[in-house]
Amino acid sequence: MSTGVPGRPLDAPGSAPDELRETDGPRETNGQRESSGPRESDTWDRSFLPWDSYFAIVWVATLVFVLGTNYPGWHVRVAAAGLLLLLVPWYVAVGRPILTSELPDERHALGYIAGAIVLLLPPGVLVGETRLMTFALVPQCFMALRLRWALTAVTVINIAPVVGWALLWWPSDHAVFFNSVFAVVTLVFSATLGSWIIRIIDQSRERASLIAELDAGRHEISRLSAAHGALAERERFSREIHDTLAQGFTSLLMLVQAVEAELDRDLPQARRHLTLMAETARQNLAEARALVAGGTPADLDGASLPDALRRLAARHDATVEVTGPVRAVPAAAEVVVLRSCQEALTNARKHAGGSAAVSIALAYAAGALTVSVRDDGPGFDPAAPVGGYGLAGLRSRAAEVGGTAQVRSSPGAGTTVTVRLPVPRSGS
Repeated sequence: MSTGVPGRPLDAPGSAPDELRETDGPRETNGQRESSGPRESDTWDRSFLPWDSYFAIVWVATLVFVLGTNYPGWHVRVAAAGLLLLLVPWYVAVGRPILTSELPDERHALGYIAGAIVLLLPPGVLVGETRLMTFALVPQCFMALRLRWALTAVTVINIAPVVGWALLWWPSDHAVFFNSVFAVVTLVFSATLGSWIIRIIDQSRERASLIAELDAGRHEISRLSAAHGALAERERFSREIHDTLAQGFTSLLMLVQAVEAELDRDLPQARRHLTLMAETARQNLAEARALVAGGTPADLDGASLPDALRRLAARHDATVEVTGPVRAVPAAAEVVVLRSCQEALTNARKHAGGSAAVSIALAYAAGALTVSVRDDGPGFDPAAPVGGYGLAGLRSRAAEVGGTAQVRSSPGAGTTVTVRLPVPRSGS
């Protein structure tokens, strides 16, 4: 004889899965006992008071039915009620700590359920109304035991009292039939509903595990994203240093070498190079400040792209040619063009020598912006391995804004670096 929700306090059906998912004690999944985490344990502790109240109500109702029935005699009913009284301290002292435990010991749980059955069977055999107490004991079986043990205990709780009652009192066939059918029906109902709820618990627990995995994955993605962002920023910073400060220092070193060679034979040219050194140093200082502040490159600060290229070309003895209608373009594209020209001019001075003629061609076209830096130096074989960061950084910088960078050269034929960027007509 059992109804209610085996294995859980009586909650609203719609809320049972969520409640069970966060509050259930250890459960069997594929033969494995699972334990709940701290969050589930805390929720279960907070929600166990209604179950205590439910146990008390069922116990009081059973006691009232036992004492209020007309059969058997009052001394038998009082004895049955006395045995029922023992269930209260047994539940409070032994059962409740097991039921609220995060991972109850299986032997202790079996001992508690076995003790509760022992206390229930004598009054259940003596007074048929005592079987109302199964409303409270059957859920505890599903809460504390593995599924197979829970089904065994539920079978004993529902069938044994009826069998003992029939053998003791030899009631009419009609009464035996009625009680037997009722016991079988409630047994099937208890087993079916209890098994169904356990499946819900297992599914809810799996969902909780998946949510935990998703949370862990989200935190890992966040960590990797932060690491990737730091790496990208480090790469960007390295590229900016290479394209500005490093190239400026390279120019300064080359100018120092030129001045040392010119001091004795061409003093005016040495003075011109000293002036250029001072201008390059000031430019490097401005670039360093812009780099730290994360602002616009010094050459582009308050100037158009053609003007910035002309100032850059003047420091490298290069010429600038601008074709097409000059228009505003995105700042990112201007930075790429300027940095590409800085890299190409530094390479031309380093590899082609100071005597090589260097020219910059900036072309504004419909939907595109193209800049080419050409020198008539000795050139090189593009297929040969090239060390350093410059050309790779140049291609990477162009790719960041959807553009391309090409290097055309051959031994004895000079070098041309061409960067082509997509630029909308509106410049937005």
